[in-house]
Amino acid sequence: MDRLRADALRTFTEKAFRQVGVPAEDAKTIAALMLEADLQGSDGHGIFRLPQYIRRFQAGGANPQPKIRVERERAAMALVNGDNGMGHLAMSYAANLAIEKARAAGSAWVGVRWSNHAGPASLYARMPLREGMIGMYFAVGNANHLPPWGGVEMLLSTNPVAVAIPAGEEPPIVLDMATTVAAFGKVKTRAQRGEPMPEGWMIDREGRPLTDPKRMNEGFLLPLGGHEGGYKGYGMALVFGILAGTLNHAAMGRDVVDFNADDATPTNTGQAILAIDVSAFDDVEKFKRRVDELARDIRGSERMKGFERIFLPGEQSHARREERSRLGVPVPPALLSSLNQLGEKLGIGRLA
Repeated sequence: MDRLRADALRTFTEKAFRQVGVPAEDAKTIAALMLEADLQGSDGHGIFRLPQYIRRFQAGGANPQPKIRVERERAAMALVNGDNGMGHLAMSYAANLAIEKARAAGSAWVGVRWSNHAGPASLYARMPLREGMIGMYFAVGNANHLPPWGGVEMLLSTNPVAVAIPAGEEPPIVLDMATTVAAFGKVKTRAQRGEPMPEGWMIDREGRPLTDPKRMNEGFLLPLGGHEGGYKGYGMALVFGILAGTLNHAAMGRDVVDFNADDATPTNTGQAILAIDVSAFDDVEKFKRRVDELARDIRGSERMKGFERIFLPGEQSHARREERSRLGVPVPPALLSSLNQLGEKLGIGRLA
């Protein structure tokens, strides 16, 4: 794959959004978050999504100039209306509001409705870290790829959760996971690259393994737990969807719009973020030292045969961010071609 410089990706993304009516500051915010997704290795949520985002603006499915606002509010909560703007903007607004409220109340929950796809969950769970806070993020996915346990009708999405915990000398502990064995974005990137899926990601409607990502529409994702314990992943998808969607009067279940197939219909995506101020519980630096000690104990514990290292959640993404910041972001040929075609259509030139 070609590796492209981070600043080139960011500049190209900003220009693309500005060409479809997104204000300069908003375009800058979205581009920075999309680049962060690529740097940390969330390849299905970074510049890979740019052509799709642009199509949605052009088709009227998303609002390029949203007026994001608070609809309901109490001391430790708020409900934000994203005005059908990019999820990156709505969730940045919500995360900053949660941080502000948590400073006063100790913790704060902010729900979002009328949002859109916002990229990887960890982007927003990580935002409270800069203030010495713990962040938790929930979302309803932007397409249903999961049936209830024992069913075949796809009524649930991957409905991800992310938790970010500050540390001292160690990297922060950042859990970012879908409630399915694999996120659907990984299936789409496999299809674009012409690579098969591992057995256990998807099954067809007869319960047989599905490994050709180009046949993704013939089956559905398996919930966490797989064939034997999938009821656990199903339960998590349902509960997280209620917290991020139903609670906020956002889309859930049959109301979810498949934004992979429909560029023109607003998705009313639901999301939620919780910020917990560590200083309300203990001295922040003492807490970080305890997290460091725990991380080192886990990493240094006895390993099973065949394992060279025990990783903490988020540790590999942290290393990938440093490596890609130095060497550039790998971009598959098919994606690079798609981006260059987009650049020519928008009149902003080729990326490479």
